Amino acid sequence: MSFTARQIAALLGGELYGNPDAAVSDVAPIESAQPHQLSFITDDKYLPYLATSHAGVVLVSKGLKVTDEGLQDKAIIFVENARGAMAQLLQLVAKAMNPARTGIEQPSFISEGVTVPEDAYIGAFAYIGRNVRLGKGVQIYPHVFIGDNAVIGDNTLIYAGTRIYHDCRIGADCILHAGVVIGSDGFGFEPDAEGVNRKIQQIGNVIIEDDVEIGANTTIDRAMMGSTVIRRNAKLDNLIQIGHNVEVGESTILCAQVGIAGSTKVGSHCILAGQVGVTGHIEIADHSVFAGKTGVTGNIRKAGTYSGIPAIDAANWRRSMVCVKQLPDIIKQLNKQEKK
Repeated sequence: MSFTARQIAALLGGELYGNPDAAVSDVAPIESAQPHQLSFITDDKYLPYLATSHAGVVLVSKGLKVTDEGLQDKAIIFVENARGAMAQLLQLVAKAMNPARTGIEQPSFISEGVTVPEDAYIGAFAYIGRNVRLGKGVQIYPHVFIGDNAVIGDNTLIYAGTRIYHDCRIGADCILHAGVVIGSDGFGFEPDAEGVNRKIQQIGNVIIEDDVEIGANTTIDRAMMGSTVIRRNAKLDNLIQIGHNVEVGESTILCAQVGIAGSTKVGSHCILAGQVGVTGHIEIADHSVFAGKTGVTGNIRKAGTYSGIPAIDAANWRRSMVCVKQLPDIIKQLNKQEKK
């Protein structure tokens, strides 16, 4: 499928310079793009590539200083946010490449009394339990398990091998990637008088609000009582562990291998980078950012950027690391002083 620069500019509401008939059918980074490919620039450091790139069409964020040499024979479309515009185009391309499916493939099992909307898709070997409610346009790929009394919102996409336990609720316009597990038991045990660990039954559920995306093989435990909650527009990467009764705030981003222990509340618009570990029963303020491998061991009352174990202000942590590197020399100096 091919699009001209004129069509792309009209779609994005951008300002077009250069050849309006330049046609592209693929995308690529600016430094390697070819004449049939679309690219984008959002930062001054990539502007020099305009002079040498073979890209047929380039999206450029307004405000960047593009010289006449940069324009050359290319089709340049100026937009408010080139990265956002690129994302908008990729969404359209993705829908064209992988259009929504409809119908019920066999073999699959759908319990009696479950209503499957006409525009929904149920893949082969899927299992739909009793009293499950399916929204309009849901896409349930092969080998998905949905337990009794679960609710799946409109236009939610559930990829192959996902497991959604009983009584859990998934909102509208969500994406659950392959291998996600929603509603497995929280990790709750209590030793008896003999020191034997006895299971505490986990009778709550998980609530995923609208427009949430959950990466492959991420697990979200059901609450012991009440609900584990992922608020709307939160985005979770692959291989994340969310403990029981955790609440993840609206529009918060969790990167790969984050682990959050039970009953912790993470605020809205937070970012937890890769392998951040969070202890249980604490609260994290809105708009908090944590660098990779940070260990959050206590409440974070104030928005900021944090690093280290335990988490401290990132600027302080960087200064501390400079001191750590100097410790061998400092110790040598102290030893010399002691000998004197």
